[in-house]
This record gives sequence, structure tokens and C-alpha cells, in this order.
Amino acid sequence: MAEPKAVGVRFGAAYYHEYQPYERLNADLNLMVEAGINVIRVGESVWSTWEPRENQFNLDWLAPILDAAYQRGISAIIGTPTYAVPPWLRRKYPETTARTATGVEQPYGARQDVDYSSPGFRYLAERLVRKIVARYRDHPAVIGWQVDNEPGLKLFYNHSVFQGFLDYLRDRYGDVDTLNQRWGLTYWSHRLSDWADLWTPDGNTTPSYDLAWRRYQAELTHDYIRWQAELVRGLVPDDQFVTTCVALGQVGLDISKVAEPLDIVGTNVYYATQDALELPGPDEIPPGLYPFFVSWGGPAWVYLQADLSRGTRQQPFLVTETNASSIGGPADNFPSYRGQLRQVVWSLVARGARLVEYWHWHSLHYGAETYWGGILGHSLEPGRIYAELAAVGAELAQVADLIGTLEARSDVAVLVSAESRWAMEFMGPLRGGSGWMGDPQSYDRILAAFYRGLFDAGLAVDVVAPGQLSRDADELVRRWPALVVPGLYIATDETLELLRDYAEAGGHLVLTPRTGYADEEAVVRHEVMPGLLRKAAGVRYLEFTNLRDAVPVTAIGAHGLAGAATGWADELDAEGAEVLAEYDHPHLSEFPAATTNAYGRGRVTYIGTVPDRELAAGLAAYVAEVSVTPDPWRSARPPSTTCTTSFAADGRVLRFVHNWSWEPVDFTVPTATRDLLSDQAFEARDALTLGAWAVRILVEDRS
Repeated sequence: MAEPKAVGVRFGAAYYHEYQPYERLNADLNLMVEAGINVIRVGESVWSTWEPRENQFNLDWLAPILDAAYQRGISAIIGTPTYAVPPWLRRKYPETTARTATGVEQPYGARQDVDYSSPGFRYLAERLVRKIVARYRDHPAVIGWQVDNEPGLKLFYNHSVFQGFLDYLRDRYGDVDTLNQRWGLTYWSHRLSDWADLWTPDGNTTPSYDLAWRRYQAELTHDYIRWQAELVRGLVPDDQFVTTCVALGQVGLDISKVAEPLDIVGTNVYYATQDALELPGPDEIPPGLYPFFVSWGGPAWVYLQADLSRGTRQQPFLVTETNASSIGGPADNFPSYRGQLRQVVWSLVARGARLVEYWHWHSLHYGAETYWGGILGHSLEPGRIYAELAAVGAELAQVADLIGTLEARSDVAVLVSAESRWAMEFMGPLRGGSGWMGDPQSYDRILAAFYRGLFDAGLAVDVVAPGQLSRDADELVRRWPALVVPGLYIATDETLELLRDYAEAGGHLVLTPRTGYADEEAVVRHEVMPGLLRKAAGVRYLEFTNLRDAVPVTAIGAHGLAGAATGWADELDAEGAEVLAEYDHPHLSEFPAATTNAYGRGRVTYIGTVPDRELAAGLAAYVAEVSVTPDPWRSARPPSTTCTTSFAADGRVLRFVHNWSWEPVDFTVPTATRDLLSDQAFEARDALTLGAWAVRILVEDRS
């Protein structure tokens, strides 16, 4: 497999010359050169341009763009155009149409409306991909290929998909009697007498069925990306990489698996801007203010997206799309404040990005995304956004040799589970949404609470999936002194035993509500919770309650915890564990809100609620106090600042210090350091002044 060569951090934009209202190729590319843009993403959205009629190909239109880019030192990533099919394909091959419910076709007129498991679609896609790759694989501008785009947007309910699901179940369970037993189909008279009895998923109410359906849908996506990645890789030179553009919240994929066949993963990092990027900032942003996939704000959101991106393969990543200006529709016009674009670039670099690429170069003059802003606005004249990004491009070029091999340093790990997310989307434990099945965003709410607590406490995070964990508990402890497990509702015995062994080997295991409550079939365990982890945690519970209102929480002992419980409370009984905090409530006061228990060479902390922001930060600070190596850069921060650490290949340590606020602040530098960009030197205890929405990159020479 190829990986992008170390050329610093690439800086780029999706460039659609075919969308421009008049000929301006040279003008656009010259502006890019002046802005430090050195890579463009092209071609992924226009199948009907590549193949205007079936089997009539127009392959040469891209050549002038690549030629002109190469002449200016700009590289290109070509996208295969398989996610947006032409009208003739729908008309002539209706069997390829995605069905959004049994018997219900997705209407044509948007994109991603095809069943990519369809053999007919695969044939047509392969025919086109082979021709595009053959035409451009030897072009000197081409450095990589993006296969498809944002896979997994929808679940498919086609008849052929359902029949494939039946085959999947036969392979997994063998016979219907086993399926009846594993899924509990005695309930409501759902026992199958034959495979033909299985009902379609539209009206399903069985959690085990839904989890299996979601697993199968993810496998369809993973297989599709694997198929196309292997197709392209078999056709291109060894020095060209294969990636895709992953939207991290798509329903039809597991982000820890979809990237496996790729050389490097590309992801979308979109975020809330303006006051919603402030720190400390508001706990929530008003619903509907940003697109649905930006569910909360603050710099913690940006860092979570970056850490999820790095976690897809536990490697550096490409940002294939991020905010250039406003994102969303015609009423979502919130361009970044001055300085915020630069802040986000350096945040992404600090967490492992090897490319920061904007969607897109210019704002479109037609189509559904007319108001999704580009680097150039509708006037096509360079403005403030262009000028700010040009300044960033110059900085990236200035320090290219150093930042192209950075390794993000993390203090703790967070275990993230696609299967637990799927299960909670079907049957959410937290209140909200419509109906009585709970809030389908329950998992994301739990993850957000604990991740943001770690972020607010100044702790950097590695995101890891259960399938990515080493089976060697000692190795896990060496890598991560603390492991936070938010909402791991679906868990195998093997995973729970590994978590227990991790604590016994010296790790600090942090458990949260719903951990291990159901097995791998989404069947609730018939034991006193937290089950296999009960002895290690030193607590048990038999009951739990939703919380309609926040409940104050007070500290027990010297740890100074304060804040509130939200959404949920496990009614814990301590069985040897030390109580860290309790509820200020006439009923819940008899149950601990948080406990900790020494176990083996490590410990297990159990948090029985979804903490508000204050409590989450306090709990994270407790974890850092007892288990994480002290770092004066973490403790020196004023409230509106963050400090992120990366290691350079030559042994130097980089500190990325941000001020996420309008108010200038002074940051006391703990150790002697030097500004990477200005070369200004600082002695220990010097005050570093950070202006509004500012970032400074400081270097410690540890040689």
C-alpha cells in the first residue's frame, strides 16, 4: 500500500472547474499558488460528464486542468464519480435504485440514490472507473485516488439486499432454532419456523434483529469500498495512494473498519463557527443552527472529529473536507470569525492531519449546495477568507519539513463502539426524540459528555474501537494509563474480560452508564450489573432511573467534585469501592454518583450518570491526578485556552497553544521554548500573550 509522501502537510481544495460560470482555469490556479494550495481534489461528482450517454465516454475534459495544475506544482487527487449517478443510469437500470423502505424507491434528484451492492451497478461503475484510471494514472500531477465519496449515507431495503441479509444470518447462526434462541423470538410470537418467515426490517421491534441488520448494512459499505479500493490499486502505480472521504456520522458504516482497505483515510471535519467555537462557551448550540451532523459546538467538537479520524486506522489522516466559509443551506450563513480558520488548521495538524482540504474552492452558483461557501464567494473575487487561508498556507510551507511527520501525543484513550451507537439509535436510554424508544442520539450524548470533560480538563485523547484493542493488557497499560468507556452497551464477554484485565494490570478503567449491559446480540445480561466488571469496580446496581431534571452532585472526600447529574442515574451500591461523589436528592442521596476502587495494580472508577460539563471536567481532572503523568503545560492554561502536544520525528516537542475567545490572555510558559513561526524565544515563567482567536506553535528542544 502507498501512503502520501512526507511533503509537510498538504493544503488543498476541492476544485470543480466544470462548475465555473466562465473560463477561469489559469486565474483560479494562479490564486491557489499564491495561497499556498498545493493539492486539488477533482472529478468525483460528475459521472454524467465522464459518461454523458451509456458507453459514450468523455475522458479528456480533465486533462487541461491537470496539465495546468502540474505546471504550477499543484498535485491532484482524482475521485471516482460513483456516488452521484447520471439520469440515464436510473432510466435504463432501475434495478440499481436504492430503496429506502421495502418496496419504496428513493426518488431521483439528489445523490447517493443507488444500491452499491447491485451487480448491475458494480458492472457500470467498474467500466467507468477502469477508463478514468487508465486515462490518468500516468499523469504526473496525480498523487492519489479517492474511491467514491461519503459512503454509508443510507440503509438499503432492496429485495436483493434482504435476501443477502438472510444468507448472512444463515452463515452466522446456522439454523432458525439457534436464531430464535439468540434473539429471544419467543417474545410476541416471533419464533421462526423457516428462514422464509423472517419479516422485513421496516416494522421490526426486536433489538437483536436491528443490530444484525445494521451490522450487515455496514458490511455492504465496507465490501463496496474494499472492492473499489482493490480495483483502483490494481491499476495505478505504487506511489499513488487510495483513500475515500468518510463522513464520520453516516448510518451505514463502522468508521473503525471502513478504512481498513485504504492506504490512508480521508474524513470530513465540519464544525460550528463564530461564538459556537468559543471556550468555555455555551454547553449547547441551538438545534437547527448548523447541519444535523454538527450536533454541538466548541473546540472540543473539532478535536473529537480529529481524534475519531485518527482512530479509524490509529494513523495520521487526510481532511478531505472542512469549512471554508458557511456550511449548510441558505439560512445557515455563519462564516468563521477572523482567526478561527487558522486555529482549526493548526488543531488538525496537531492531531495528525497530513492534508487540510477545503470544500470547496468557489461557492457554487446553482444546485442544492449553492450556499455552502467556498474559499471564493459567489463573486469569485478573493476576499477575507482567501486572505486568511493564504496566510495559513504560507505558514504550512514555512515549517513543512517539521510538521509532515508529527505524532499526536495523547494522555488517555476513549473506547468508541459503532455497535453500541447502533443499539442506542434503535433503543435509546436517554429521554428525547419522538416516541417511547428514547433519544436516538443517546450514544452521542454520552460520548460527548465524557469526551468534552476530558478536553476541558486539558487531556488529549486517542479514540479506539473494541476490535482495535490489543489482547495484551500490559501493552494497553503501557500505551494508555487511563481508558474511558462511554456507553459500551454492546460488549462481548471477551471485551469485558480484557477491560477487567487492563485494570488489574495497572490501568485506570473509567466505566459509565450502560457499560456491558447487553451482549453481542443486544440481549440484556441476566446478572447483577456491572456483571463481569462488578468485582473490579467494587459496586453493583439492580435499578436505574432516568432524570427529568439535572440533579446536583457533591464531593465526598478531598477531590472537590461538583456539578450535576443529567439524563440517567444507576442506583449504585458500593461493595468496597470508595465513594467520590453523591447526589443532592431526597431519594438518590442513598446511592453514590461516582466511585473508585483499587483493583490489582490499577483501579476502576465508576460514574453512574451522564455528568454535566462541570462534573465531567472534575472527574477527568481526578483521573489525571491519580493516573496521568503531570504536565505543567496542562495546568498552566487560562480557561479560554488549550495546549495540544505533538512529537516531531527529530525528537522536538511542539506545543500548540490556542486562545478560543475574543479576550486576549496571557499564558505562562512553563519551560524554555521558541515560537516555531516567529523564532521568538521564551524563558520558563515568561508570559505569552495570545490575542483574540489566536494560536502560537512553540517548540521545546529535548535533544
